[in-house]
Amino acid sequence: MKKVVIADHHPVTRHGIRNLLPPEEFKITGEVSHGDQLLETLKKRKPCILILELNMPGIKGFRILKEIKKQFPKTKTVIFSSFPQKIYALHCIKAGASGYFHKTTSSRNFSSFIKKISDGKILIEKEEIDIENPKNQIAALTPCTLSARETEVLNFLLEGHRNKEIAQMLKINEKTVSTYKSRLMKKLNLDNLAALINHSDALPL
Repeated sequence: MKKVVIADHHPVTRHGIRNLLPPEEFKITGEVSHGDQLLETLKKRKPCILILELNMPGIKGFRILKEIKKQFPKTKTVIFSSFPQKIYALHCIKAGASGYFHKTTSSRNFSSFIKKISDGKILIEKEEIDIENPKNQIAALTPCTLSARETEVLNFLLEGHRNKEIAQMLKINEKTVSTYKSRLMKKLNLDNLAALINHSDALPL
């Protein structure tokens, strides 16, 4: 039986995941509602699978995925998120995740995806990556128009942070944040931040 930790700040989502995973194959050994608890829980529980909402309090961008990969190389991280898949999925895989699924994924497919990942597959919903040669195949998937830093800035903007706050969190100049923000609007063909937030689940990539 494979051990699973669920990290999501929504109790209903955690409950739903528990009910979707076959109890004869997976055992939920821990639940996390804030990013500050994540690494300590992984240290204690040593799960085979981590199901993680990237948009969770206490999670600061993709660095957490690299840290999980470094500290817990045997744990397979599955991102199950409300963030737009076309923007975030490839960056997550490159940062160390084994799978990325948007929360609109059907319940019928969810357990099947988790089973495949637990068996060693690397999956983005509707895409399966060859683990023998993942880099070339990742590059051939949906083009990723945003850099990792641009995506981090986008993440903070969607969470409602101001330029000054983002600059402090990323330890960069506030003018640099403004530059990234302008690039995002241009690349995503949007006029303002309100349009970005309103269309965050259907960005034209």
